[in-house]
Amino acid sequence: MSTATMSPAMKANMKAKPALRLHPLEDRVIIRAFDEAEPKYGRLYIPDTAKEKPTRGEVLAVGPGRLEKGELVPVGIRVGEVVLYGKYSGTPFQVDDEELLIVKASDILARMSGALTMSSSSSPT
Repeated sequence: MSTATMSPAMKANMKAKPALRLHPLEDRVIIRAFDEAEPKYGRLYIPDTAKEKPTRGEVLAVGPGRLEKGELVPVGIRVGEVVLYGKYSGTPFQVDDEELLIVKASDILARMSGALTMSSSSSPT
């Protein structure tokens, strides 16, 4: 079949890259890190190496769990959740133009829900 007789949708499918499917093993979790808000320091230029690493992101994929005494212990995190993780946790890798991170479930510190403000300094009473 020549490209002249193809529908536009078929042409688009030929040009599109095949979808990359990632399946983490054991208790690993794939996270897309959120860009942290960059602090303003007047006219000073802050190089990327001096910036803080992100510590929160969205869960894209979750492994089946780890084996413990012959039984599968499932991971307590679900796809789509927003989580906090350790600053230097995981293994970064790049897919297309997107930076992703593979971390162990034990490196995830908390699950975020609702409208949280990071700048509130008041203590709960």
